[in-house]
Amino acid sequence: MTNKAPLTAYFRTKNEEASLQRAINGAALVADEIIVVDSGSTDETVALAREAGARVIEREWLGSGRQKRLAEEAAQNDWLLDLDADEVITPELASEILSLFATGAPDAGIFRTPMAYVPPIGKPWLGFGGVTRHKLYDRRVVRQPDHQAWDQFDIPPGATLGRLQHPILHYAWRDTAHLADKVNRNSTTRARLLPPKSEPALSIRIMFGLPIYVGKRFVIDGLFRAGVDGFAFAMISGYGRWLRDVKMRERLLRERQPQADA
Repeated sequence: MTNKAPLTAYFRTKNEEASLQRAINGAALVADEIIVVDSGSTDETVALAREAGARVIEREWLGSGRQKRLAEEAAQNDWLLDLDADEVITPELASEILSLFATGAPDAGIFRTPMAYVPPIGKPWLGFGGVTRHKLYDRRVVRQPDHQAWDQFDIPPGATLGRLQHPILHYAWRDTAHLADKVNRNSTTRARLLPPKSEPALSIRIMFGLPIYVGKRFVIDGLFRAGVDGFAFAMISGYGRWLRDVKMRERLLRERQPQADA
């Protein structure tokens, strides 16, 4: 299938020259418009995006959800494909999406989309360890959250859901150091901006939550199927979840400190 769908794929970027070309090439298999919202790249990200045929919007960082909203508002199409610069549409997924538009607009307004991690060394983790997101959607049905930290929307009551069968390939980390830096950065942002839980609840999570977070990823999410690499990923991602609890509790204590001193 060579025709494009009436679909806008959008990316948020900052210094993504290493991965953006591959991601745009994948999106170009299906979308008739590609938008890159860049927040101050100092490498070749913007030049590469334009060379690949994307429309680039340069804007300072507004926040995770708000940056996506900017792309939604700039899109020429109502149907949108939400992608990061390390997420790649495969030919199989492109054909599946194109088939949805073959006779008009899809019946559903939002599509659940499987994500498959691709480790730095080895084959994609297909059928285990990934997450499910809502990447393909109609902006007339739902919009991204107007939020600094959160960028995943809630499903509106009464919305019709579809499900894509083929996954997006997620090249989420280049090496262990990159993954550790990423979970540390994300935990800081979310601990700072998300509504905090109570201090007693956070204390319990800090003392007992880490093995639960790791165990869920390794056993329930199936990362045991990737052996040692899956265990290492489960440890780091679980640690990132635990670290958010620690930083959120620290935030609560700091916010109370001026009152205690007064």
